Amino acid sequence: MDKATGTVGAQSLRRSLNLLRLLAEHHEAGITLTQAMQASGLERSTVHRLLSCLAEEQFAERDPETKSYRLGIDAMQLGFSSMRRVPLVDSYRPLMHKLARMSGDTVFLVIRQGDYCLCLHREEGHFPVKVFTTDVGGRRLLGVGAGGLALMAALGDEENDRIFERHAAEYAQAGFTRTQLRRAVQRTRAAGHADIEDTITVGVCGVGQTFAASATTLAAISFGAITPRLPAARKRELAALLKAELASVSVAQQARAARR
Repeated sequence: MDKATGTVGAQSLRRSLNLLRLLAEHHEAGITLTQAMQASGLERSTVHRLLSCLAEEQFAERDPETKSYRLGIDAMQLGFSSMRRVPLVDSYRPLMHKLARMSGDTVFLVIRQGDYCLCLHREEGHFPVKVFTTDVGGRRLLGVGAGGLALMAALGDEENDRIFERHAAEYAQAGFTRTQLRRAVQRTRAAGHADIEDTITVGVCGVGQTFAASATTLAAISFGAITPRLPAARKRELAALLKAELASVSVAQQARAARR
């Protein structure tokens, strides 16, 4: 729906950007005209006109068989170009460096990308045995790694079930049943942070915490280490450290925004 406040005269642009966000959110399965209309709160004619324009400019594409829309090649090219310099990484690199220095372990920054989480940055700690479960630019299904599990726990159960149904074979290959994934999500919500062990690589553990990267984007920071370095007590310590440091960054960002 349209925001009540904002730049005067930019209503059509704002509507188009909101539709682009919907396309990104539903890129894996696609979104129909009716679904986009319901999710955006816009009139059918408006949604059709804007999506048609986005398709003409190759920021959207329409599947001729399912009639659903996804991101187009030009929208994806913008995303690839932005990987060379990611504002979110610039904002959180000092925190990640601090966390890696304090813990000695590897720290990862991931964001949700459809049904996956995308690794934007990685900081190495001083401990000699490094854990590199994912590379910068690498993607994993939501729920598999510590960051991805934290992101999945922030979503609703119905949306998580739909994600599982779309990728049941991939989850099975990773050793996850629907019941196991639901239980992991429930444990994460109850604890307030994600806690994994042996889900990606045997002998590797992780702890993750989500935060709001923007009004529409969820991100997560996680620690990764070999299992002997992360007994239950240290996992709780790292989770508390992560929560406190993310809260501190959020307060600082809000203070800077208020001074502008």
